[in-house]
Amino acid sequence: MRINKYLAHRKVATREGADKMVSAGRVFINGVRAVLGSKVQEGDKVEIKGKKGVTNYIYLAYNKPAGLETPDIAEKDVFPIGRLDKDSHGLLILTNDGRITDLLLNPKYIHEKEYMVKTKEKLRSNFKPKMEAGVQIEDYKTKPCKVEIINENMFRVILTEGKKHQIRRMCSALFQEVADLKRIRIMNIELGKLASGVSRSITGKELETFLKILGM
Repeated sequence: MRINKYLAHRKVATREGADKMVSAGRVFINGVRAVLGSKVQEGDKVEIKGKKGVTNYIYLAYNKPAGLETPDIAEKDVFPIGRLDKDSHGLLILTNDGRITDLLLNPKYIHEKEYMVKTKEKLRSNFKPKMEAGVQIEDYKTKPCKVEIINENMFRVILTEGKKHQIRRMCSALFQEVADLKRIRIMNIELGKLASGVSRSITGKELETFLKILGM
């Protein structure tokens, strides 16, 4: 996959934006500076270096509103790590630290992400054990996860992977339709009472723990 398509797929930047980052010498593949048209293979380590002179990294927790595409998020000098689909809302991490992109998104690393999910129908009696055991979605079986039933139409789920529309597809495979999906935690970073469309700085012990979990 071409590097600009890879970065766009990871929601780091648009393809045009990715080309600009490559041209500026900020993108590295396995420690080697990428050029326009460079290819990314499975297992490659992709890093995005900060702008020249950047020493003060910014880390923000942002509450994405439903109805907003992740690439449309506009915060000065930062970009989202990962994504939420348009109809979902909740926690995103925004930063100018390209070093953490691969550490957070590469599937070889295991990081917990927690969601609150409402369904249109009452949850079936066997929903929890089937969801926790892993669900066959097309040609892939999801990894085991943790599920807590809140009420007849709501559950909390903790995943350690992030396939496209994974929770919605898992629910659909178990004959449940998602009415609302909210991400409330990424690793040790919690959404808490952060208002929709608002961001807050990740600093101090919270940031120290976050970076430590990432191995930095």
